[in-house]
Amino acid sequence: MNRVPVVSNEGKPLMPTKPSRARRWVKEGKAVGRWSDLGVYYVQLTTSSSAEEVQPISVGVDPGKSYSGIGVQSAKHTLLQLHLILPFGRVKKRMETRAMLRRSRRGRRINRNVPFKQRNHRQKRFDNRKQCKLPPSIKASRQLELRVVKELATIFPVVAIGYERVKADIDQTKRKRAKSGKGFSPVMTGQNWAISQMEKIAPVYVRHGWQKDGNGTSQLRTQLGLEKDKTNKSIAKPETHAVDGVALACGYFIKYVPFIGSNSYGYTHKGSVTVTSSPFKIITRPGAVKRGKEYGFFRRQLHFEVPDKSGDRKRKGGTITPFGVRIGDLVRAQKAGKSYIGYVGGFTDTKKTKNISVCDYTWKRIGQFAPSKVKLIRRNNGLCVA
Repeated sequence: MNRVPVVSNEGKPLMPTKPSRARRWVKEGKAVGRWSDLGVYYVQLTTSSSAEEVQPISVGVDPGKSYSGIGVQSAKHTLLQLHLILPFGRVKKRMETRAMLRRSRRGRRINRNVPFKQRNHRQKRFDNRKQCKLPPSIKASRQLELRVVKELATIFPVVAIGYERVKADIDQTKRKRAKSGKGFSPVMTGQNWAISQMEKIAPVYVRHGWQKDGNGTSQLRTQLGLEKDKTNKSIAKPETHAVDGVALACGYFIKYVPFIGSNSYGYTHKGSVTVTSSPFKIITRPGAVKRGKEYGFFRRQLHFEVPDKSGDRKRKGGTITPFGVRIGDLVRAQKAGKSYIGYVGGFTDTKKTKNISVCDYTWKRIGQFAPSKVKLIRRNNGLCVA
């Protein structure tokens, strides 16, 4: 049975309750229903709670390159499963475009008719050669995971966070795996940064997928009887990535410890946890990249990159529309007697046509609607939830 998160009147997360009890509280005026930024429905009490004792709830994070899985688990129930579509490829493409435009600007500024020493070469203003530099593409992915964990901690009493660490020591000279383990890897640097940030929310315990001591992610998953689909990890379903998040969260309740019996000894899993069915949601950032072209709203990019024949660059657009909504806002649109819920992806404002484009979480257009048929549900919060 699903559980509804509960928050006190002061904003303190309490233990989740049954949906029937939450409905009764709302009907009797003891609580009000609300929606979190993750699209999770919860209730907030209107009066002080008589008992604020909570049971431990853990969050498991299985980070990846393009996709991540997150699970929320208590000792008796699986509360939530999340599939994160990370912005790694999108940010990487933007950084490559930014570097190309920067080099073209520098090339146009240099006067090649003068000797080399007299050319306008800008000297470095500061030393940006720092160790353990975190690439923007990896940092953006870890920031999305951190944002989701912070939102979960506001509605669930999280006491611990399980994080899977990937060992990727690379010898940069030979481009091979380093035997000494002293190689530098941006992936590991991003994980260290994410762990240091999540420790501000709750204590973090680290697991490895390759561990063979019973505490590894794969062995915990086998012990719990969970199945993982490795055929196509891009499919957004619980069996691809969220199942690892649940296994990591369950690692807080069960441990692989030694035992000595009368006639035997060895290791066994100690503890009790129950994995149940739970809501499953897909979370990503607004916008997408399709066929090499990027869609969505553009941060600090108001004009096209290439000017026209007159030398002027046309306006690329912005996040604000003339119809009272902004790009990325969650809206409800109606057409031909049907109702749709999606995100504002763009608009058309001409003398003949005035439309608002509404997209789903993958930024695939649902349709174009008249502004009078589009009603705002929630402003853009930087997340798209399926």
